[in-house]
Amino acid sequence: MAQVLVARGFDTTEAKQLTKSSLADLHDPSLLPGLDEAADRLAAAVREKRAITVYGDYDVDGMTATAILLRCLRLAGGQVDYYIPHRLDEGYSLNESALRQIAAEDPNRLIVTVDCGIASLAEARLARELGLELIVTDHHQFAADLPDALAVHPRLKAEPPYPFGELCGAGVALKLAWGVAKRLNDGRRVSDAQRDTLIEAVGLACLGTVADLVPMRGENRVIVCNGLKALSSRCRPGLQALKAIAKLEGPLATDDLSYALSPRLNAAGRLGQARLGVELLVTDDAMRAHDLARYIDELNDQRKTVERRISRQAREQVDENPEWEAAPALVLSQDDWHYGVTGIVAGRIVEKYGRPAFLLSLDKATGRLRGSGRSGGMADLHAALGACSDLLETHGGHAAAAGVSLQRENLPAFRERLGEEVLAQHAGRPPEAPLSIDAEVALGLLDLGAVKELERLSPFGQQHPRPLLVASGVRLSKPPRAMGEGDRHFSAQFRQGGRPLRSIAFGRGEWVAEMSPDEAFDICFEPQINSYQGRESVELRLVDWRRSTL
Repeated sequence: MAQVLVARGFDTTEAKQLTKSSLADLHDPSLLPGLDEAADRLAAAVREKRAITVYGDYDVDGMTATAILLRCLRLAGGQVDYYIPHRLDEGYSLNESALRQIAAEDPNRLIVTVDCGIASLAEARLARELGLELIVTDHHQFAADLPDALAVHPRLKAEPPYPFGELCGAGVALKLAWGVAKRLNDGRRVSDAQRDTLIEAVGLACLGTVADLVPMRGENRVIVCNGLKALSSRCRPGLQALKAIAKLEGPLATDDLSYALSPRLNAAGRLGQARLGVELLVTDDAMRAHDLARYIDELNDQRKTVERRISRQAREQVDENPEWEAAPALVLSQDDWHYGVTGIVAGRIVEKYGRPAFLLSLDKATGRLRGSGRSGGMADLHAALGACSDLLETHGGHAAAAGVSLQRENLPAFRERLGEEVLAQHAGRPPEAPLSIDAEVALGLLDLGAVKELERLSPFGQQHPRPLLVASGVRLSKPPRAMGEGDRHFSAQFRQGGRPLRSIAFGRGEWVAEMSPDEAFDICFEPQINSYQGRESVELRLVDWRRSTL
């Protein structure tokens, strides 16, 4: 544990703070730029019985942010509903059609966005023309100009600046809900019922924080540490039902959120059913919660089927174009690929080929190609797309993930230009996915006590991943095998003088044919504890390997 902390540059004080976290460590919401005025306006709208619409996004961060504000305002007696744009028909963030529809229903309505809107300049102008009051709360990158509306954002200029600029959309919504709750009481504390709702909101913000891959430090760490406790002990019927379907029992960890809860909720958004995800998070009806959780689980199964098909077809495209093997970035396209799944498959392609990737499909409504990209930490996609903007109709996102749309005839030029920009970011060298190793160990040292000690550094996430270790000169105790549907995954047992340790690698079934028990290997892995039928054992999640140089 000390080796890991030193490798990551922690001093003694910072190391002690890693294992302690209290809600009292959260910053006062009034420090967040724009929040005081936004909370005042929302509290006034609640008192005046004005209609309020929470306008969210279709990913887990957007769903949880919507649920947080919705629950807070409803508890206070607010006349509030919510709007989530359809991922396939409307796309991300505010859109003119939705604003016109809302204005036609009630021009006196107040709209508050969560997890979107900071780049919606034209839409904000339209809202003002329609007479709609608009509050924008967001955490995404903004341009030189801000929307013509009241904006709440942790990185807006303020004096003093907000102490932590890396909140996700649900984190910002949590702060706003807190500010509104204070104003609807005596301005200093909240009622017992509101306090309970805010504790539940910390759990939802935790889910959004983990799902949105924001840095696991500062306030995010406070939210996740305390939110995991809330999700484990006091979540609402919807999440209870989703946990049951995912077979999650006892205290939750971030991996449970990343690999069990978030994919199911994201599947609803990817397949155009994000409103059902929000309903699941806010419903008080246990029967409805059960039905929604079961349906969302079925959507996740559909998503996995679609994802496997697109992943196979994407790999076939690379195999059929050997000249792409040396490309600094991959841009793959097929008209019938499901737009809602292109982002997650792009991430799979990055993992397999070790370079940034975009997957594009045909938008039949516009005739354009559109899709998503992932960088795998090897490029700043936001900057690269900025340099390609003359070839694109629209683009947005951040360094790690982005979306684009373009005319079909610009596809070859975009593929070439994107590769040039990625190369330029690496001084002309092809990008490589970096592996930051925390320590080299002997496998015999990795007993339950040692791995449980490393678990004290949790929760893990962006900029604070699980410890990544190396063991050199290890051998297979028997031939490796493929497992899972379609033999997609890798399983093996490695030994280094003592008892063998089981190792798994998801989505790496091809490694089975590449390893021989007659050879020695250097392996890079994350040590984990596997619990099965009440028994605990150490297991290695294999990240990479090479034939040993010893």
